[in-house]
Amino acid sequence: MSTSSSPPLQNRLRQLRSRLGLSQQDLARAAGITRQTVGGIETGLYAPSAHVALRMAQALSCRVEDIFWLEELKTTLQAVCRNDAVFKAGQPLLLAAVGQRWVAHPLEGEAAFRSEMIPADAIALKDGSEIEVELLDTPERLAGTLVLAGCSPAFSLLSRLSERWSAELRVHWLFANSTRALAHLANGEVHAAGVHLIDPASGECNQGFVRRALPGLDSVLVTLGWWQEGLLVAPGNPRNLKKGADLAQPGVCIVNREAGAGCRHLLEGVLQQEGVPFQAVQGFSKQLGDHQAVARAVAAGRSDGAVSTEAIAKIYSLDFVPWRRVRFDLAIPRAYLTSPPMQRLIDALQNSQVRRQLQQLAGYDTRQTGEIVTEGAGSEP
Repeated sequence: MSTSSSPPLQNRLRQLRSRLGLSQQDLARAAGITRQTVGGIETGLYAPSAHVALRMAQALSCRVEDIFWLEELKTTLQAVCRNDAVFKAGQPLLLAAVGQRWVAHPLEGEAAFRSEMIPADAIALKDGSEIEVELLDTPERLAGTLVLAGCSPAFSLLSRLSERWSAELRVHWLFANSTRALAHLANGEVHAAGVHLIDPASGECNQGFVRRALPGLDSVLVTLGWWQEGLLVAPGNPRNLKKGADLAQPGVCIVNREAGAGCRHLLEGVLQQEGVPFQAVQGFSKQLGDHQAVARAVAAGRSDGAVSTEAIAKIYSLDFVPWRRVRFDLAIPRAYLTSPPMQRLIDALQNSQVRRQLQQLAGYDTRQTGEIVTEGAGSEP
């Protein structure tokens, strides 16, 4: 086993400051330091002394370790791949100590996902829409549950990672496309909605859709990450599919996502931009319910192409034709933002290990993960 040396000092000063609504000057004044010092620390150009770090923590009402941490040393060890597979550089792995050696199982295709029985929290005592239930857990523990709605497979990963980061937190993922997730949020059924929608006219990510879905509701957008969306195709791209018009070629058949899904929204926008009628594309009306389902169809040869993400293409060993880069945000009502469970989730997003997992396994660019990118997202009357 070996490790690297000299781990760099990391910080999330800007995120903590922004969350409290403080400017650099406000924080500098409260901590008794200069604004230039705050700026230098936020950009990583300046490593603070213990005295400065303590004063900043006091000004932000948190611990020094809530602001600063050392990037963890990389640890390596020798492992063998299971006998029906071989290692591929950059491939995510499940690792376990078996006997006297470490054995790795590639996390690709169906092995990258897991279907599990979810422990029940309560039992309904009668029929109806508003009824008495019998609890199977304590109210205190249930109060620490967050429910997220969204279609990204990364939500299951985020649930596991955030619970590992905070023992008091429980995260439940309700599968829903972007539009349906916002509807759940508008109905007060979930704490946050995952959205990856771009306005084709303005190029704006998510904000306009959130305003329209949550009229009058004061909310914020917190970034989970950026990802690439485009065409999943068979290895080698045998049909040479690149543009939307290519999907209307004779003999080409695709599968599609359901109405309201971000990838369906992308496909429709590309076809409209290129002047291709939807009915000219064979399979346009064949709808599948999630990213994994469309990838399975392409991998099995039942479809020549489908719109999804680069991360899904990598997991299923498919080729990928990029069409756009989009930000995946969590839309969160401001009333929920300061609750202890939501704060724990946002804190988890700042953890370097959580970021690395999202980046490696879910294909996210995590440089903005955990940042509040816009406020008042749902304030339009």
